[in-house]
Amino acid sequence: MNLAELSAEVLATIVVVLVFMSAYFSGSETAMVALNRYRLRHLVKEGHGGAIRADRLLKRPDRLLGVILIGNNLVNFTAATVATILGSHLLGDTGVMLAPVVVTFIFLVFAEVAPKTVAAQLPEQIAFRSVYILEPLLKVLYPTVVFINGFSNVLVKPFMPRHGDHGTDGRDSLTAEELRTVVNEGVVMPEQGQSMMLSILDLEKVTVDDIMVPRAEIVGIDIEDDMGTILSQLASSQHTRLPVYKDDIDNMLGILHLRRVARFLPASEMTKAELMQLTEEPYYVPEATPLHTQLINFQKEKKRIALVVNEYGDVRGIVTLEDILEEIVGEFTTDFAANMPEIHPQADGSYLIDGLAVLRDINRALGWDLPTHGPKTLNGLVLEHLEALPDSNLCLRIGEYLIETLQIKDNVIKNLKITRASSPLDEDDSG
Repeated sequence: MNLAELSAEVLATIVVVLVFMSAYFSGSETAMVALNRYRLRHLVKEGHGGAIRADRLLKRPDRLLGVILIGNNLVNFTAATVATILGSHLLGDTGVMLAPVVVTFIFLVFAEVAPKTVAAQLPEQIAFRSVYILEPLLKVLYPTVVFINGFSNVLVKPFMPRHGDHGTDGRDSLTAEELRTVVNEGVVMPEQGQSMMLSILDLEKVTVDDIMVPRAEIVGIDIEDDMGTILSQLASSQHTRLPVYKDDIDNMLGILHLRRVARFLPASEMTKAELMQLTEEPYYVPEATPLHTQLINFQKEKKRIALVVNEYGDVRGIVTLEDILEEIVGEFTTDFAANMPEIHPQADGSYLIDGLAVLRDINRALGWDLPTHGPKTLNGLVLEHLEALPDSNLCLRIGEYLIETLQIKDNVIKNLKITRASSPLDEDDSG
């Protein structure tokens, strides 16, 4: 068939059809590439026909791109030829000169930018329909696609990563930080569930030293006390498990579950020897143990409480299974700030806070972001900032927090008053 013998109307119709075909190939390419691979695998498991075909094509992306680009380039060059003949029919030599400009504009708008923009927004709707054409087309053009891919692979081989570097085996794998971004920005789920997933990902960044009950706040039983004092302490305890020690917390004897001594409390018929028989062996963990590791260790050892020790074997504090669970699900109380006796809100918007209060607890209770990468308590934070124990009360500023010491006793800043400023300073100020 001689195209030059066709009428202008027929030639124009051919150009329009070719524009639509080019738009199909362009949109299909963008849609296939833009598919969410993890959602695609989910749909494949559910038996979605379009997803199964798309997944099959994407396993060999070189062949998929080969058939798309062959079709697209064939259509584009044919359209350019037809448009040139059409321009010659309508405007003669002037039409021949204008045809490339007009065709370029039409194809850019209607066959490239517009379909690719739509495909990027609706990848599944377009890709899952396109595969019913692309898959048969690949079978028809298979010899051509294989030849072109083989030739191009030889050309690009020097620039491809070696096997085991950053090849295709890891293109769909995610690092922890990438997974955090996916959960934080790409997951549609209730806010509480999303927060729990993020907390689980953060467990490896937090150690038992960050969440433990400090040594100074450990509530335990000194076996050297008289039995009446011990029984009274057992009856009024707010904890389910209590450490039992002799004279000093470093001289740990065991862990006592109050459920075991409940039957002895009403009659007060218990001796220290009987009490010791009810204790369990203490379970020690290093202070640098990540929380995700400790959670597994609790499960493996069938324990719910552990004594945290430093490199010298000294007891630094206590960590429980509940402490780790609270890092994941949040506090079990409805108003964490109201249940922290170390924090006392004031009418002027400031807070009176105990110097031994844990920084992470303060941040969680008040929604603050006091630095937690160094000292664990508010007293430690201030002392690190000042680099010395102050002789008298003073005021200082750490970031956006105005801090005033109120009581210094026994080498510890006992009480402080903190106000959150409207904006942080560029550099910490103290005085």
